[in-house]
Amino acid sequence: MDDKFMPILEKVHELFMRCGIKSVTMDDVARELKISKKTVYKYVKDKPELVAKVMTGICLEEQAVTTKIAEENSNAIDELIEISKHVSQRLQQIHPSVHYDLEKYYPKAWEVFVKHKTEYIYSCVTQNLEKGVKQDLYRKNINIPVIAKLYISKIDMVFDPEIFPVTQFTFPEVHAEHMRYHIRGIASEKGVKYLTEKVKKENLSFY
Repeated sequence: MDDKFMPILEKVHELFMRCGIKSVTMDDVARELKISKKTVYKYVKDKPELVAKVMTGICLEEQAVTTKIAEENSNAIDELIEISKHVSQRLQQIHPSVHYDLEKYYPKAWEVFVKHKTEYIYSCVTQNLEKGVKQDLYRKNINIPVIAKLYISKIDMVFDPEIFPVTQFTFPEVHAEHMRYHIRGIASEKGVKYLTEKVKKENLSFY
């Protein structure tokens, strides 16, 4: 990808997260970035392509962050908590309409997100579960593929306004409960003890 286009993508990403996607026009993009539409169209042929490129950039960035967290945390519970903190922080920046806009109006971008979710995130969750079982932090009898798929399915649920209306719930709030539910459901006796001590020692409100 053209290095000159990367700063544009980053700013468009911020704009989408702040205002939603569908409501932002290419005129808005040009005005916000203080560039001409002609400049934008040098890199993309239309808005759907721009949205897809932004989504690709987001997914690559998330993969880099979560890979780094996994490498820095040999303990499965530590890894899960650090990733959860990162996700919670990112959720605070997302406009409520983004998920809906992607799914309804931008199929190519949605395809990128679905691939990221069903392949990369699924792989990350699976590896964390396998690590936790080996470390005796997670129950030996968990069905790893089922738990990983349940985890993935709850990602969409967090953004579903029919289940969690934005007037009543925030994304970080729902995510926090999802993670409490997940980690305490898979933790072994040793894992629960470790988690309890970690929460107390580090004064974690998240768990």
